[in-house]
Amino acid sequence: MPTMNDVLAEHTRLDAAAADWLHQLVGDWQLLSDLSFADLVLWVPREGGGWTAAAHVRPTTGVGVFLEDLVGQDIDRSRIGPVDQAFTHNRLVRAPQTLWRDDTPVREESIPVVARAGGDPVAVVTRHTNLASMRTPSRLEVTYLATADALARMISTGEFPTRGGHTGRRRGAPRVGDGVLRLDREGKVTYASPNAVSAIHRLGYGGELVGVRLANALSGLLPRTGPLDEELMPVLAGALPWATELPSRSANVTVRSIPLSEAGKRVGAVLLVRDVSELRRREQELLTKDATIREIHHRVKNNLQTVAAVLRLQSRRLDDPGAKAALDDAVRRVATIALVHETLSTHLEDSVDFDVIALRGLKAAIEVANRTAVRVRGVTTGSFGVLSSEDATVLAMVLAELVHNAVEHGLADRDGTVAVDARRVQVDGDEVLQVSVTDDGPGLPVGFVPGNGGLGTQIVLSLVQDLRGQITWGAAQPNGTKVTFDARLRPRTTEAGSAGIDEPPEEDRGL
Repeated sequence: MPTMNDVLAEHTRLDAAAADWLHQLVGDWQLLSDLSFADLVLWVPREGGGWTAAAHVRPTTGVGVFLEDLVGQDIDRSRIGPVDQAFTHNRLVRAPQTLWRDDTPVREESIPVVARAGGDPVAVVTRHTNLASMRTPSRLEVTYLATADALARMISTGEFPTRGGHTGRRRGAPRVGDGVLRLDREGKVTYASPNAVSAIHRLGYGGELVGVRLANALSGLLPRTGPLDEELMPVLAGALPWATELPSRSANVTVRSIPLSEAGKRVGAVLLVRDVSELRRREQELLTKDATIREIHHRVKNNLQTVAAVLRLQSRRLDDPGAKAALDDAVRRVATIALVHETLSTHLEDSVDFDVIALRGLKAAIEVANRTAVRVRGVTTGSFGVLSSEDATVLAMVLAELVHNAVEHGLADRDGTVAVDARRVQVDGDEVLQVSVTDDGPGLPVGFVPGNGGLGTQIVLSLVQDLRGQITWGAAQPNGTKVTFDARLRPRTTEAGSAGIDEPPEEDRGL
């Protein structure tokens, strides 16, 4: 299925400004479709003649006409006349008779799309109404259809969508089915749908709405303290194309204003309203839970740092070099876990950008080595990306052990380089992280067997199994040791930061 960009690039010669206007229209035309109870199809002129569908939307308020998506299809020759007329004469054209589609009577209208006031049409929108679902219209349907016709005329004069208007992209933005208010030029309510009446009443207003200036009626219900949208009153008067939120002691209601105009003069407005009190309550609960989780991670980090400090004090009191080294290793491992919790305590999501942790871990190991006469350089390539907290903790332990071994044993008492490389790939539908740690030291000792190694090697083997991966030790070229392991990553419930990609750009960061 081609996208709108595909159709515009392949079949038309529209300039960038016209294409951008069509994207703005399609981004906001669900409003027109819902008010019209009709399918909308955007037709763009093809090079060499004819029309191709660039976008298609169905109503959420009624029964549509087309089961299939028309994007990328050419217009039927038998229906090209009204589209050509609307485009050529820059006027709305209704098909002279009812058309039939799969035994369904359909009324079709063609609306020229003008990108700027006084300009020529750049495309045509056709409106397809399923007459089989129509009945004697109620006042709600009459108001909706009249408002839709006003918007259609504004499309033909380049006045809709409104330039510089804010449609309300935050969660809870209102739609036609949530509630509609129709205002006259003075901001008085001429019609209020039942859902709109309920939403306004939940704010605390108990009187009649029709015939009342909405801005005046609601001004006394808003809080006297705290920040308020400075455009609030013009929005409630229908004078400003903007979206805002009305907070009261009893409810939260989002409002979007779409001024209506005829021949360049404002004649009224349509307001979409939605009660989002429950949605905001759930958002506040999530924020509270997120803050609690971050505080837990922060306290765990503090506790781990306390444990590390106690172990460090104990190490200083020991005379046995072996016991002293064992406690120092324990301090390093606890500090590695604390680093993950420190990172988690600064994010809303239960996931971390592991590249930061990898760099800090590599830098810490190299700083220890560089306190002696040995000079060690660290390099990272590729990207770990974003990992779940569970994977991040295990991977941090594995990486810390391998880097520490590379510095302490691989390079021993000689200068050298430790390189860490990470790649993310897809294997059998799972996301797999492939990591290698390489040093340019003398290489593995003769007869090296991973399972018979020290505690660090045994820890690594156990943790890689927890990551559902495998690990191998081998010789690096031209010399040194290369340890390679993979990890099948657990799915993340949220994504943040620089999420992993299959082939991340190569990046060489020297320490």
